[in-house]
Amino acid sequence: MDKTGQKAAQARSKQQEAFREKMQQANLSAEVIALFCSYLDQLASSQDVGFISENEIQALQDEDISHLHDILEDDVQVGGSLMDRSVLVKLNGGLGTSMGMPFAKSLLKVKSDKAFLDVIVQQAGLCAGRLSPLSLVLMNSFNTQQDTRSYLEKIGCASESNILFFEQNLYPKILQDSMMPANCPESPELEWNPPGHGDFFAALHTSGMLRKLLDQGKQYAFISNADNLGAVLDPGLLGYFVRRGFPFLMEVAWRGTSDKKGGHIAKRDNGQLILREVAQCPEDDLPAFQDISTHCYFNTNNIWVDLAALQKRIDQDGLPRLPLIVNPKTLNPRDPQTPKVYQLETAIGAAIGIFENSGAILVNRDRFLPVKKTDDLLLVRSDCYVFGSDFQLKPNPSGNQEAITVDLDEQYYKLVDDFEARFPMGPPSLAACRSLTIRGDFRFGADVICKGEVRLENRSGHQVQIQDNEVLTGHVLFEG
Repeated sequence: MDKTGQKAAQARSKQQEAFREKMQQANLSAEVIALFCSYLDQLASSQDVGFISENEIQALQDEDISHLHDILEDDVQVGGSLMDRSVLVKLNGGLGTSMGMPFAKSLLKVKSDKAFLDVIVQQAGLCAGRLSPLSLVLMNSFNTQQDTRSYLEKIGCASESNILFFEQNLYPKILQDSMMPANCPESPELEWNPPGHGDFFAALHTSGMLRKLLDQGKQYAFISNADNLGAVLDPGLLGYFVRRGFPFLMEVAWRGTSDKKGGHIAKRDNGQLILREVAQCPEDDLPAFQDISTHCYFNTNNIWVDLAALQKRIDQDGLPRLPLIVNPKTLNPRDPQTPKVYQLETAIGAAIGIFENSGAILVNRDRFLPVKKTDDLLLVRSDCYVFGSDFQLKPNPSGNQEAITVDLDEQYYKLVDDFEARFPMGPPSLAACRSLTIRGDFRFGADVICKGEVRLENRSGHQVQIQDNEVLTGHVLFEG
């Protein structure tokens, strides 16, 4: 090795040692440290780390995935008989910072004065009198663990034996200029980031939760985001998953124009299914990535995993190494003047590309109702959606059956507190609405009704009050 190579090797060794020491001091397991360091090597050795180009993949065809009509009546019966061997897992690590929330997103009131967590508990049959409740497992982050436990105590579920918790790992942030660990003595928590929900596999194993569930006779896990109340553990899907012998099954849905930035499913030349997120797409390939007529299927992040197959894989090959996502940030995400860092992350859906015989199944959009912005929150709170008997959130059967779009002015409605102040009496009726666009500052009274395509525009320079019981249609402009 020449001197240049020796210096590079020494620098790499020094870098690895710095990160290992930092993670050891944080009591992270040796397996997690080794996994992080493998990602660190990948970042340091590649200019296009984590990218999946268009010429590496093929668009999926209809025959590449399963459909709901492939589920048989026998699957429903088999799935029903396997409920006691199954667990409902909710990815509960998010704070909802994009909506200005400093607490766990699952504690946000979402409908009928119930928080996401209230509904999740009811969907699992806990605190609701169901004779055969599901085991509920929450994967929290260091940001949400205490909030979640405190709220469950408040609603009387803290001692519920069927609610289990485990916590995501932490990854150290990486300074972009030196590629060394970030340092922030005045706010040490800013030195770390959650590694994305792809950490599910590592955290489930290193926390001991995987072994605990298997020892309890649990084999099948249905995993979804805490903010998606359309995702319930469906017996038919469970039975189909078991009958087909999948180690990993992803629920996908048709991509619409609003989904063009979300991760899509594709396949390698060998037929292996993969997930490509927008952060993994080279800039030149973005038009192809966003072409919903080519890449038709997106990941709902509703995932089915055979826990016994996962344990076997870990025993044989160690922790699953998922495709890397490099997220450029500033050390303090709220302060663009702080040092630039890299956050290393992975996505749980990316495991579709590393499990042999993994599958995807096309489901209806009513199993994908996430709340990412206040636009979504208004829609879900409105009469467009109702709770079914199993507390699954579903489209209102007596409402408009077409897709409804809501587009709120971010200046006045982006943050939850501002949003709540403008809908103090609750959301307007949107059951007969096709689209609602709001530009400018409005405050809504009680029992307001929107019909058809509604556009509210306020150019007056002061807040406009929408009166109680007002019916809104078409383009309504306020000036002067």
